[in-house]
Amino acid sequence: MTTGRITPKLFHLAWPLVLGNLLQTLYNLADMFWVGRVSAEAVAAVSLMFPLSWMFVSSAMGVTAATIAVVSQHVGAGNDRHADRVVAQTCILATVVSLALAAGGFLARHWLLYWIGARDQVFVEALAYIEVIFLTLPLTFLFFAFRASLQGAGDTKTAMWLVAVSAGINIVIDPFFVLGWAGLPAMGTRGAALATLVSRLFATAVGIWILVRGKRGIQLHLGDLRPNPTILRKLVDVGYPATLDGWARSFAAVAMAALVARFGPAATAAYGIGVRLMSVSWTVSGAVGQATSTGVGQNLGAETPDRATRVTGVATVATMGILFAAGGLAWLFPAVAMGVFIDDPAVVSEGVGFLRIVALTWGFFGGLMVIQGAFRGAGDTKVAMTLSLLSRWIVRIPIAAITAFGAVTVPVVGVSYTGLGWGVDGLWWAYATSAIVSFVVGVAWFLRGTWQEGVIEEEPPAGAAAAPDATASEDAGDDVVATAEEQGSDAPTDD
Repeated sequence: MTTGRITPKLFHLAWPLVLGNLLQTLYNLADMFWVGRVSAEAVAAVSLMFPLSWMFVSSAMGVTAATIAVVSQHVGAGNDRHADRVVAQTCILATVVSLALAAGGFLARHWLLYWIGARDQVFVEALAYIEVIFLTLPLTFLFFAFRASLQGAGDTKTAMWLVAVSAGINIVIDPFFVLGWAGLPAMGTRGAALATLVSRLFATAVGIWILVRGKRGIQLHLGDLRPNPTILRKLVDVGYPATLDGWARSFAAVAMAALVARFGPAATAAYGIGVRLMSVSWTVSGAVGQATSTGVGQNLGAETPDRATRVTGVATVATMGILFAAGGLAWLFPAVAMGVFIDDPAVVSEGVGFLRIVALTWGFFGGLMVIQGAFRGAGDTKVAMTLSLLSRWIVRIPIAAITAFGAVTVPVVGVSYTGLGWGVDGLWWAYATSAIVSFVVGVAWFLRGTWQEGVIEEEPPAGAAAAPDATASEDAGDDVVATAEEQGSDAPTDD
């Protein structure tokens, strides 16, 4: 990504990520398709669990976001052995964090479901689903560690093919576990979660094996699997804003699901299906954002910030064009899109209202995600986090509370207010408004150019220019990265 024409290189890097993310989306779409053959309560349960499951997935993405930034900039600077050490420490960090989240989530599972709004049969179905999902967390985190490591090195195809095979396994075994094909017990929502567990176990095992082999530009050395406080500290320093970013997104999604649940099972099921349709836009923009992150990181490592800016511009314009077109199709044929997943007239009707309000803003959602990817590639993860907080907690949730409900008394604090009372449509308008506002702010912030001053750099070890593979260069790898702030630069800290 540091030389040559930007558009073909960006496309070469992005298309496997786009396809890989689309295939990853099939995990959720396949679950929703087969669960839809069970009952509306089962669909509502999986819909409510999607934000909670996404909270854990986004945590994995946050933990490994620093890996993309650090590895890509090391690769751009020619420090391959240093990048290998980062991979090993990422695996350690991912394992520890995932086990802690899995244990805590399992212990609090009943409280979590009740807080989200699951009741009666929906609660039963949701509990059966989420109990198994907790077991998949270590696998999910390690797979994201694998994918981030290869992505930082510029290899996006390997993870794509692995996700393709894994998603295929999930799609094939889903109906056997969910509906009880071939004499197996029909397990409903628990069966959907078990299918996900099996497919992710396969993907994670193969991914770790690929890293250990080291044939894809980056390698996991088993001897490096000892905690290195310097590297771990840097991964945490760069990665914690991305993790908080993921949690901000996830808790906002949980909060929105809780608000939607107040309008009944039909609205909840429609919301779950609508969000999954929207996930196509997140899939495309998230993948292009990841490619942009790699391109920005490598170019900043190579000290070509102007090219990093051009990479971001090309990626943003292309992504928004694609998603405005996709959103336009969903806006024109909303009933068809909803009818693919369920034939309940009440759910389809609610879903039509959702798509008619939200679909035309998909391009703004996507554009913001690409810009956030550029900030992450620069190591400026605090700005990406701030934009997520703005979009969801400063704009979306307050507007949703004001527009959807009439006279309301907020629990615990006892504050009362009178909203507009638009009903569930008010929630959808909050989605659309937050997309536009946060995109405008994100573009303005990027154009300030402060992200160029937050580059993660490394001082070259003595003799590295003459012998880049020398032992002295490898030994210097413990001091992995130093931010501009740590080097005493005048980088502004207002973000």
